[in-house]
Amino acid sequence: MPPDPHNAPAGGAGASGLAPDTVVRHARRPMERRQRWLPWAKIAVFLLALAPLLRLVVYGLTDRLGANPVEFITRSTGTWTLVMLCVVLAITPVRRWFGQSWLLRFRRMLGLFAFFYGALHFATYVWLDQWFDWMSMLHDVSGKRPFITVGFAAFVMMIPLALTSPHVVARRMGGRRWQRLHRLIYATAVLAILHYWWMKAGKNDLAQPAIYAIVMAGLLGARVQWALRRLRTQALSGSSRSPANSDSTVSRSRTR
Repeated sequence: MPPDPHNAPAGGAGASGLAPDTVVRHARRPMERRQRWLPWAKIAVFLLALAPLLRLVVYGLTDRLGANPVEFITRSTGTWTLVMLCVVLAITPVRRWFGQSWLLRFRRMLGLFAFFYGALHFATYVWLDQWFDWMSMLHDVSGKRPFITVGFAAFVMMIPLALTSPHVVARRMGGRRWQRLHRLIYATAVLAILHYWWMKAGKNDLAQPAIYAIVMAGLLGARVQWALRRLRTQALSGSSRSPANSDSTVSRSRTR
């Protein structure tokens, strides 16, 4: 016997006996349960990303920065800038390979931490290393010390990425323009590796730069592979829809 619309519950309940708003609430509950841990995870990731700075502070207060504290701080902040860049660039491959889309929730925060440690690295050079000797820094950046030139270029590229990271700015820019600008992170990563490589090459110590270079090459190589595959797919779909192909298909069907 078909259901009588006059006896239907208020709110337009369906065959399940639940009103549409009730069904929506039931559907949202599993999603809400899955996302309850995200704020706590963000706090944990924030504290972990802040740990290198806290370590430097503790080492400074307990006089454990070594015989050359400036060099220790410079190397530590530079290394963690590279680590954060690698982690940010690894989020998309891990998401695509393992389907962990929740990782995207941490990308903006980790990107800002990469800029934060890069800014500390640059501030250490300007303040503790050069003591605001602008002429000396100008000579370094202009080509006297190439590894500083490329490092400075990498830091300058990170500035617009950090300034446009808030969601409000991204919405105002529009998705395409924002994505186009944030592709600068690829050039930033390459220049950061080159900066580290040239700095260590003077001391014939390329073991650590080689590890970072291999990791970065893998992360960027995966993106190049995806881009080529996408272009190939678009070319194939475009050729299959081209007028020439449709005319040839019609002519072949007529000759059969």
